[in-house]
Amino acid sequence: MDVKKKIEKLREEIRHHDHLYYGLDKPEISDQAYDKLFRELKELEAEHPGLVTDDSPTRRLGGEPLKAFKTVTHKTPLLSIDNVNSEAELLDFDRRVREGLGKDKIEYVAELKIDGLAVSLVYKKGKFIQGSTRGDGVHGEDITQNLRTVKAIPLSIKGSEGIEVRGEVYLPYDEFVKFNEARKDRDEPIFANPRNAAAGSLRQLDPKVTAGRPLDIFVYYGIVPKLKKHYETLERLKRLGFKVNPNIRVCEGIGEAWKYIQHWEKKREGLPYEIDGIVIKVNSLAEQDKLGFTARAPRWAVAFKYPPMQATTVVEDIKVQVGRTGAITPVAHLKPVHLAGVVVKRATLHNEDEIRRKGIKIGDHVRVQRAGEVIPEVVEVIKEKRTGHEKEFVMPKSCPVCGAKVFKPEGEAIARCVNFACPAQVMGRIIHFTTREAMDMEHVGPALVDQLVTKGHIKDAADLYSLTKEEIKQLERMGDRSAQNVIDSIKAGLDRPLDRLIYALGIRMVGKRTAQLLADNFHNIAELAEASAEKLSEVREIGPKVAEAIVDFFREKENKHFIEKLKKAGVKVKGLGTGGRGLGPLKGKTFVFTGGLEHYTRPAAEELVRQLGGSSSGSVSKKTSYVVAGTDPGSKYDKAKKLGVEVLTEAEFVRLIGKK
Repeated sequence: MDVKKKIEKLREEIRHHDHLYYGLDKPEISDQAYDKLFRELKELEAEHPGLVTDDSPTRRLGGEPLKAFKTVTHKTPLLSIDNVNSEAELLDFDRRVREGLGKDKIEYVAELKIDGLAVSLVYKKGKFIQGSTRGDGVHGEDITQNLRTVKAIPLSIKGSEGIEVRGEVYLPYDEFVKFNEARKDRDEPIFANPRNAAAGSLRQLDPKVTAGRPLDIFVYYGIVPKLKKHYETLERLKRLGFKVNPNIRVCEGIGEAWKYIQHWEKKREGLPYEIDGIVIKVNSLAEQDKLGFTARAPRWAVAFKYPPMQATTVVEDIKVQVGRTGAITPVAHLKPVHLAGVVVKRATLHNEDEIRRKGIKIGDHVRVQRAGEVIPEVVEVIKEKRTGHEKEFVMPKSCPVCGAKVFKPEGEAIARCVNFACPAQVMGRIIHFTTREAMDMEHVGPALVDQLVTKGHIKDAADLYSLTKEEIKQLERMGDRSAQNVIDSIKAGLDRPLDRLIYALGIRMVGKRTAQLLADNFHNIAELAEASAEKLSEVREIGPKVAEAIVDFFREKENKHFIEKLKKAGVKVKGLGTGGRGLGPLKGKTFVFTGGLEHYTRPAAEELVRQLGGSSSGSVSKKTSYVVAGTDPGSKYDKAKKLGVEVLTEAEFVRLIGKK
């Protein structure tokens, strides 16, 4: 077979597996087998650059950075859809449609309204040639290079259709949480919600940045000739390789549509992505044409918006906290308020610029929301409730903990304490080292670390291993048994997997996921410490900035000394070796845990799965191998049953992994 045919065959095979994995959640081959195909194609294209085409799967890795986005004029305007907020308004929409068509009953299509960024995808002769944002509906931004990196978007489709497809790019909730955790590790501002994260990712001038973010898409509209119904269009798009949401329903009349709306209002928290409502569309394309458009929206569609999960409270104070890398973060201390099932007392304000942008003052009445069910966020100030007694917040010029200078690098949003020995930073580094996700010292909590640092027993996390039971017994609320529990916890922290130790070191920009990748590719800490930035950048998902941060960490004299202390204390610094993970008895299996477990904490169970070659996830999909249900399982259990995913009790899980 000649090279050109071999390359095209590889491309077709990879496109096939991309569609199965990203579009249908039905992978046929392992990740390792897929990676082998991809590497082979990449090597052949590198040897024969003249054969590289725009629709090759390798183009998803991102092209050259752009200086700015070009403006695109949409051939057909991307109009927004009118919103309704009540059953009465929905019935009024139905009345207008029936009157406009002269019919008593209308067939509608009901779809989940994904909370992401609307985009247009244009294909010519089966090739993806242009992608753009909605913009003002008439003009959008050309983000073709960035959209090429979204793996659920086909770069080519069968046939020679010249079509335009529209969809919503989003960040799955589970990936959003991981993404924010990684940004936190790098002391970067976290995104308030998945929609902002998706929008920010697609508007990067460097497509390689977008390529490193786990974006996804659902398409909801296509300009496809010779079809009579909207639902038929979606089915055609599915067959062409596009990802269409599986929860779409054809409704006979507005009554069925209302039931659909009520159903998903109760169930939306169990979805692995954010929705903010339901879109109702007239199914017949001829009837859509007859109804037409107003100046800003189609008459044949409406969006029922769910009420936001928000509450009103008062900012009683704004204080700053100092992180383990010296980041100074302002935090709003709120009058306690019930919101989405929890009591919210604090909300991050990210940085001083964010406070100024939103105009937040101490004493203000504000609206808060739990974005993505995780991060309490101040949405806006209710200025009409101001009394004149509110006070401006002023970022301190010196660290509130050690008094050292606070420095804000030019071009960065985060101010930092410059004192590496600042007690808050020392405390933060030690607490981070002991957490479940790191060395998992169960009985070594923040209060105990505070006492140990304050009394001078420890100066860094390595000193924990030299503590004696007698020293611990002298601390407040420490009896003989409690002191022994602490010692046992510290000893248990001598033997953790390599990725846990890498994460525990607190390297800037290295979160749990990056630590796992490093442990997969380096045998031990010494090998990692000697790696160049170029060598590190060869590891999948590790970019130049992260690589430089790792090199900088191991270059520091204090950090070298710290690692030597860990070795002398007996801390295990070797891993399973290159590619060690993924080779155990659970290879290729994905687990989701829900409910309370008797014999394991959830992080411990997830770590055990990883050690045996499997992986864990926070959300259930068709790709999930097993859901392990403990006491009081939540919506993940219901979703597993619905998708036909095998559900295990904790006892069955224990037997599966061969522990009992």
